[in-house]
Amino acid sequence: MKVLFIGGTGTISSACSQLAVERGIDLYLLNRGVTTIRPIPEQAKLINGDIRDKERLRTILRDHSFDVVVDWVAYTPQHIETDIELFRHKTGQYVFISTASAYQKPLVKLPVTEDTPLDNPFWQYSRDKIACEELLFKTWRHTGFPVTVVRPSHTYDQTRLPNHGRWTEIDRMKRGLPVVVHGDGTSVWVLTHHRDFARGLVGLLGNARAIGEAFHITSDELLTWNGIFRILAGEAGGTANIINVPSAFINAFDPEWGAGLLGDKAHSMIFDNSKIKEFVPDFKCTIPFSQGAREIIGWFNAHPEWRKVDENYNQLLDRIITAYQSAWPVKQGSKHDW
Repeated sequence: MKVLFIGGTGTISSACSQLAVERGIDLYLLNRGVTTIRPIPEQAKLINGDIRDKERLRTILRDHSFDVVVDWVAYTPQHIETDIELFRHKTGQYVFISTASAYQKPLVKLPVTEDTPLDNPFWQYSRDKIACEELLFKTWRHTGFPVTVVRPSHTYDQTRLPNHGRWTEIDRMKRGLPVVVHGDGTSVWVLTHHRDFARGLVGLLGNARAIGEAFHITSDELLTWNGIFRILAGEAGGTANIINVPSAFINAFDPEWGAGLLGDKAHSMIFDNSKIKEFVPDFKCTIPFSQGAREIIGWFNAHPEWRKVDENYNQLLDRIITAYQSAWPVKQGSKHDW
């Protein structure tokens, strides 16, 4: 099977690239050749090009056709229009990487299934992905363009801390300083290791039953945000001195951070993964976040150049904490800590 990944070296896609070649897939990676911290499989064939340069890419791909094309870096309907034009007659399956943040916010019921409505008034990123899906399924219905949609939720690898402040918050916890966790920290969240995700994604490649279908691919492990920070602090040898702050309060200080909270992470998410398990029987998530956190902290300990502390973010956290404690002077951790 000849497969093209547009991208293929990112947090999620890197594990999919590795698993694809291990399973004997003839894998091509289309990217700009930018240096990556994630190794490219030796068996993969590189095509140097920019998916945003449509005319040059048309020439580069002139003599190629693929059984499957997976676009990891399409974010707007304009990107999808380019892909449809380039690959309409060049692939037997087109896989669009969407997002589970597209699901209805706030949710009416749990667990989330692939039939949960797509509606996110809080986050433009999610609305753009929804528009991409709508265009693709409309094109499939009208012309037969062979689309499969995949909706990852919060997926990580050893280089990718799942907390908003990345290493800055790890550094604060190592020094005993307080960190901000949105809400009361007890909302339910799902973190998926990229090697687990890869089994689901690669199992869909070339799967004729998956044409015209959408899938989310996530772990079944349920975590709280307070719990996530405590796991990270424990692995880093620090203390999770958590200050719980309402998401709307955080949004007032940092609308970008707030959009990701109000449009995604502030909501409890429990996914029903029965559909991907039906289509890909060997899909199973086996890596708990306790193991993933060890991999993450171990990687950062081995790569001091990536242990970057953002002083602007430090100051932002201090401002939020000071303002919130002035407005809501309740001792954190007490029985009245909502």
